Amino acid sequence: MALLYGLLWRFLLVLVHVNRALVSWIRVRLRSWKGRLWERAMTALLLPLALAGFPDHQKKLNRNSGANANPVTDNYAVSRRSRCLSDGRSLEKLPVHIGLLVAEEEPSYTDIANLVVWCIAVGISNVSVYDNHGILRKNYSHLLEEIVRKQQDFLGGDGSKYNVEFLSNGTDKHQHHVVCCRPTVKVLSPEDGKQRIVKVAQQLCCSVENKERSSRDISVTMLDMMLRESKNIPEPELVVKFGPVESTLGFLPWHIRLTEFISLPSHRNVSYEDLLDALQRYCDCQQRLGQ
Repeated sequence: MALLYGLLWRFLLVLVHVNRALVSWIRVRLRSWKGRLWERAMTALLLPLALAGFPDHQKKLNRNSGANANPVTDNYAVSRRSRCLSDGRSLEKLPVHIGLLVAEEEPSYTDIANLVVWCIAVGISNVSVYDNHGILRKNYSHLLEEIVRKQQDFLGGDGSKYNVEFLSNGTDKHQHHVVCCRPTVKVLSPEDGKQRIVKVAQQLCCSVENKERSSRDISVTMLDMMLRESKNIPEPELVVKFGPVESTLGFLPWHIRLTEFISLPSHRNVSYEDLLDALQRYCDCQQRLGQ
């Protein structure tokens, strides 16, 4: 009899535990179901309102982004422009004409455009870009687009005051915008160096042969005048050469008798500080001009 009561008691305990587990499971499911039902009800109520208000809100965002983007960008560009002008004024001397000689196989248009824009920003009014393979001349439009884009990125709204006159070949066809103070960028190739001297010499010989001028009229002064008339820019005071080759690679041989050459390892990933350091080295150079 005692054994029977013990078994009955254990059976009742099992029923109690099963009942508690079942009640807990039902409560959890009920809460989950109520939560989902509440979420669905709220979604059904709020979704039409959200969709109705979204277009106007999107328009406001667009208006705000258009209104707020330019001042921030322009302020940043003004600070960069001010820094460059300050750096240019801090130098004891600044070249009026600087040459960028790329002595590497594959030019990086982005890095070259950065160099051109930085030169303009510090106050250099004439910039010549040269590679001895003529790649930059052949891809002149690509380089032009990159320079204009970098100019806008770097100078922002202030860039419209410093648009550039681009000269790309021996006849100097112009592509420019009307501006207050226009720097000049030239894209040069070997055609503008020794080949140009040969062409001018041939023109002089033909003029003598056709009796348009006398052989006595031919002089170094005349040759100099003819070489410069299509390149209406001053002689470069500084040429920054990029690459391992220790050579001028035919860069304007008639115009560099007093030019200072400074070498940098590469034009790729070049920084503004690298250019500023080259300008400082140029300032430290003493040109005695034969004295």
